Amino acid sequence: MKKFLVLAALVAAGCAQQPDRISAVDVAGDPYRGFSCSQLKAEHLKVSQNLEAASADQKKAANGDVLGVFLLGLPVSSMSGNDKEATIAIAKGRINELDRKILARKCK
Repeated sequence: MKKFLVLAALVAAGCAQQPDRISAVDVAGDPYRGFSCSQLKAEHLKVSQNLEAASADQKKAANGDVLGVFLLGLPVSSMSGNDKEATIAIAKGRINELDRKILARKCK
């Protein structure tokens, strides 16, 4: 029984996380230096839309992993490359940086 619990914990650790549980990563440097307010807002919209799409894919992957672990004992979605955790973490970091820039420049 103890071996089963350890195996279950290892398999669960490999499962895709829900998008709202993924933390943002810091964006290196100052990628938005020199952007005007309109460029910052346009970039914010683009990154937000990309985050929405990646989050939808991640929800599917997380749900697929739950089903795969239940039926097969394997996180099938994560194993097949459907996990978008890195994409989501980067997008959240970019949005945070854009928000800081927009606030600092007092864009309306």
